[in-house]
Amino acid sequence: MSDAAVTSKLMSIDETYLSTWLINNYIGQCAQRCPSYISRLFDDVSTSVKLQKAVSETVRWRLNTSLYDMWETVGFAEMLIPSKLSEFAPTVRLFVYWMKELTKIDQRLSLYFSAVSLLYVAREISMNGFRDKLMDILAAVQGPNFNQCCSVLSRCTTEQNTSELVELLQKSAVEHLTTYRQLMAPDFGSLVTIVTTDFEALYAYKRGDYQRCLQLSTQNVHTLLVHARHLHRAHILADLDQLFDDDIVSLNALTIIVNRECRNINVYISVNQLVLSLYLMTQCQMKLHHSVTSLAQTLYYIKVAQRRHPADATLDPLTLKLIERKVVAYIREHIALEPFLCI
Repeated sequence: MSDAAVTSKLMSIDETYLSTWLINNYIGQCAQRCPSYISRLFDDVSTSVKLQKAVSETVRWRLNTSLYDMWETVGFAEMLIPSKLSEFAPTVRLFVYWMKELTKIDQRLSLYFSAVSLLYVAREISMNGFRDKLMDILAAVQGPNFNQCCSVLSRCTTEQNTSELVELLQKSAVEHLTTYRQLMAPDFGSLVTIVTTDFEALYAYKRGDYQRCLQLSTQNVHTLLVHARHLHRAHILADLDQLFDDDIVSLNALTIIVNRECRNINVYISVNQLVLSLYLMTQCQMKLHHSVTSLAQTLYYIKVAQRRHPADATLDPLTLKLIERKVVAYIREHIALEPFLCI
């Protein structure tokens, strides 16, 4: 086609032509992803009023669903990052590449990646000892306790020093995860209630600070029971599992042994934040020897959680059943002891 012919064809393109092309090749295609009551509006766009209504409904639906799509994507990323990080045991160069790429997508995900990376290093040190590659990974991640970690590394010749380094790495990872939660919660608040201290509570429990864990978990239970329509999840994957209680990890492992397909579906290798908070709350109350009345109130919360948030994953009902039995056993034991305690 000659230049003159091309010029002539381009000159013939006007607003009507562009509008028709846009409707047929873009907006109409988008509408096919909408519910049928919206897509059917494009069957007749013979007037500007009908066209405007069809386009407006498409745009409105997309705006309403885009946040949900993003939340689903974030949940998938939270599952994928730790599973792939552990699976491929990446090189330092790959760590740096992932950090850069995730920062381009969403800086919050790079923060989550950093947290999981710190836990990866902590596990490697505790299982296989320190290696030079791990120092390079720490340098790439640059956690808040990086300088302190380097100081411990310089004298990391004894089992005691190694334990101190692992503890510092876990603490740094929890700080990253807490910041990540704090950044995510307000953006998705219209869809899901996200409490920001679940990892902090987990770490307090792991350290034996049961009073602090109880305070955080109780606050989270009250928040989620009162306000939550949808619940966010905490994944028990790969390096993240070192933050969880042994009973939770064992229960998760049993579900995978019984049904290996569970490992391929994210909701089967995670617990929602309400279930996790109830578990930690119950464990702390029993370790701190709270009264029967206090545990009876917790048992009521468990029943409310079972009724108000029907479980959509294997581990949720199993964990609720586990803590329910623990509470009932605790109450029965202490009621049986009361006559003797009064003597």
